[in-house]
Amino acid sequence: MVVLLVLTGCTTSQHPKTGRADEPFQALADEFVQGYLAWRPAIGTALGLHEYDGRITDMSQGSVTAELARLKTFDRRLDGLETNALSRRGWYDFQILRTAIRREIFAFEGRHAYTQQPMTYAGALNVNIYIKRDFAPLAQRVRSVISILQEAPAVFAAARANLEAELARPFIETAIEVAQGSATFLGQDLAAALKDFREEPLRSQFEAANQRAIAELQSYATWLRDQRLPRAHDRFAIGRQKYIRMLREGELVELSPEQVLEMGLRELRREQEVFAATARLIDSTKKPIEVFKDIQKDHPTEDSLLPDTRKNLEAIRQFLLDREIVGVPSDVRARVEETPQFDRATSFASMDTPGPFETRATEAYYYVTPVEKDWSPQQKEEWLTAFNYYTTDVVSIHEAYPGHYLQFLCLNASPASRLEKIFSSYAFVEGWAHYTEQMMLDMGFGPNMPSRLLQSDALKTAKYRLAQSDEALLRLCRLCVSVQMHCQGMSVDQATKFFQENCYYEEKPARQEASRGTYDPEYLYYTLGKLQILELRRDYQKQEGTAFTLKRFHDEMLRHGMPPIQLLRDVLLKPKRA
Repeated sequence: MVVLLVLTGCTTSQHPKTGRADEPFQALADEFVQGYLAWRPAIGTALGLHEYDGRITDMSQGSVTAELARLKTFDRRLDGLETNALSRRGWYDFQILRTAIRREIFAFEGRHAYTQQPMTYAGALNVNIYIKRDFAPLAQRVRSVISILQEAPAVFAAARANLEAELARPFIETAIEVAQGSATFLGQDLAAALKDFREEPLRSQFEAANQRAIAELQSYATWLRDQRLPRAHDRFAIGRQKYIRMLREGELVELSPEQVLEMGLRELRREQEVFAATARLIDSTKKPIEVFKDIQKDHPTEDSLLPDTRKNLEAIRQFLLDREIVGVPSDVRARVEETPQFDRATSFASMDTPGPFETRATEAYYYVTPVEKDWSPQQKEEWLTAFNYYTTDVVSIHEAYPGHYLQFLCLNASPASRLEKIFSSYAFVEGWAHYTEQMMLDMGFGPNMPSRLLQSDALKTAKYRLAQSDEALLRLCRLCVSVQMHCQGMSVDQATKFFQENCYYEEKPARQEASRGTYDPEYLYYTLGKLQILELRRDYQKQEGTAFTLKRFHDEMLRHGMPPIQLLRDVLLKPKRA
């Protein structure tokens, strides 16, 4: 395999690290975080800082302009610090903060989140957390919901004032869908979740605020359809120079888009060969995609879906311990539950972990969306095929052990600073979870897992590998499509075809993936992060020699927050002597 070190470079800092500047830096960092969360109170609530409850971002033109100016001011102030005088820990936190600030600036200037992306406003009235998590008495949480919903007129007035007259078609179509979905959520799911709440006058206030918010969302969707969609264009790409800036400033990646694409296409071809070869091990008489569809028939029943998922999740956790793959710093389990009714329209399976500063609602839920009782037998069967044992276990690895949930446990148990717990790298978070899917199978996961079928260990191993390979193909297609859509003029139709031909998706989900790529060019980071971690592991193993263990590498990786992986290279790899 071609060495991927160029993904991040190897630029370990040679600063004296005296520590003289740590105190001024920390004061600046604290000042920034205070303003950062004040403007983004929903993030504060999600982190578990409940002084931000019931508040919503002011997205008026003046407020957006002022926040961008504030970000740039802090970027300049960071550049003015005497970084050579920072301690090693201070230098690490400095880079985390600078990267976070520049990522935010890029959202304003590179992706034009408030002037060209109507989805920003369509999803602004997000009150899910107040229903899903019991961090305060219900009446207090309802007050927060009311406070946010009452801001709906201001949110959509800002949208109409801020958005440009001509917008990209996929952005408008997505925003309409999000707005309509949000209105349905408020009218059906939120109302159902609070149907037994009768405390007055809060009940009446909630109903009035909810109806007004629903009307505002519906009006916004109509405005987009009538006023913006007729003037829509297909110029969604951020362009090559901004793409380079996104990689460099957001994740400290110095590769060009062309190098990223070349790597992605090479990995895609390799993974397609793995998929085909694995399928032949299962049934050489059928096409690979037919073999994959066959293994989807091995799935739980309607009644056994949750019990089987719970049992398998515990087996996955025990596999980690038995093989000493990574430390598990807590005996607290993620609870497998049905996805709440109000969240089922958009969720297949998901982790709901508390924020790192949450002290009350500390439960973690692994949500699985069951079949609905009123579905036809065919609909139920189609849904359950997606929960075939092999794919479900791979998803559980990604979401829970040792993916997102274990990462959360390790973050909480680590000596990570406040900055390291607030700011995260897309490539680290999703790259880690995606990396664990392959890593677990490489370590022998699979044959020990239960199944309805009598089959050899070799056959079961192949089926797990096929399911994991299918997940990898999707993420590789995202990487390739991201570069081609934003740097090489690939259209949504062409991207849809790329997903159909290269990860074997049907037209509807392929188009959904293509559409996401128009407004989320960073979804390349699932694969890019995974490849960075694999490269870091190889280099760490080379450095440690006979002292290397996989557990040691994983434990060290998970104790430094959620940084761009370049920063982990600086921490885990010793500088070479000149």
